[in-house]
Amino acid sequence: MTLTFHWFLPTSGDSRHVVGGGHGTPVNAAGADRPPSVAYLTQIARAAEQLGFEAALTPTGAWCEDAWLTTAMISQHTERLKFLVAFRPGFVSPTLAAQMATTYQRQTGGRLLLNVVTGGESAEQRAYGDFLDKDARYARTGEFLQVVRELWRGGTVDLAGEHLRVAGARLARLPEPVPEVYFGGSSPAALGVAARQVDVYLTWGEPPAQVAEKIARVRALARAEGRTVRFGIRLHVINRDTSDEAWAEARRLLSGIDESTVRRAQEGLRRSESEGQRRMLALHGGSRDALEIHPGLWAGIGLVRGGAGTALVGSHAEVADLVEEYSALGIEEFVLSGYPHLEAAYWFGENVLPLLEARGRWRHPARGAAPVPVGAGL
Repeated sequence: MTLTFHWFLPTSGDSRHVVGGGHGTPVNAAGADRPPSVAYLTQIARAAEQLGFEAALTPTGAWCEDAWLTTAMISQHTERLKFLVAFRPGFVSPTLAAQMATTYQRQTGGRLLLNVVTGGESAEQRAYGDFLDKDARYARTGEFLQVVRELWRGGTVDLAGEHLRVAGARLARLPEPVPEVYFGGSSPAALGVAARQVDVYLTWGEPPAQVAEKIARVRALARAEGRTVRFGIRLHVINRDTSDEAWAEARRLLSGIDESTVRRAQEGLRRSESEGQRRMLALHGGSRDALEIHPGLWAGIGLVRGGAGTALVGSHAEVADLVEEYSALGIEEFVLSGYPHLEAAYWFGENVLPLLEARGRWRHPARGAAPVPVGAGL
């Protein structure tokens, strides 16, 4: 199996320290170290493109810049890199979203991927005018994707659903290619939507046994719908020339987080309605003790950051081995990040990707370009 790697655009700010925020918690002070300007985010995007990442995930929420607008601007300064744009289906009509995606594909040469985020925080949803509860939001997401997919097929859609209603919806132009739909969620309602509607199911970086169990559940649900789904995982990464250096960097990141910051972040994250966030919190319990929850898998980032809270930590070869361990479970796509995101892209791209290429697990998307250099990184 040839693996695909994506990077991350930190549209809430970047730092040499952990930038918290998300899932009901505000961005911490580190987010101001490197503001998320188009110029800086373009640096990261162009580095990711050169190194061989397929796409860059851009998050959504009140805590970061708008993903559609930001990536549309950055796309004009890149050539090959795709953008995995996160958006919430409750904030825009399905017909308009399908049209926006079509325009994006046409103006970027087909470089859009969509990450559908249903939203796990009712307080944040209400701030945007959305007053549905969590299960109703997932039901609406299913209706939304039903409309969008039929429009992308060139159909005319009439739907009088429980949450959405359209009449005579049709696109004047179709997207080329049709954007792939990525989606995450751990609740039963989320898994049902994944089985029926999405191309790639994303999980956060839980230990391999938990990831394997989740893959099996989604795969069985999809099979019952007569469908197949690919699987991806969202992780941070800390790789260095030696394992000791990598773990020293993990300890440095943790040393920059004081107890009051952890306490405030954990209080906010415990209010989250997200089942995935609950599972992330259970990995560390809010404590700095026993943060290595599987050999090479570290939960320290989740002490202050909502969402993805675990990192692969180790030497370049050890991290490559962990990637292959997840691949053996059925994971085909890896959405990665690290602090700071510019330098971390080089650490991984110049040191781990060549090892995986040598093992026959990865190939640079633009193989006609200059080969990825092998070096010590930054």
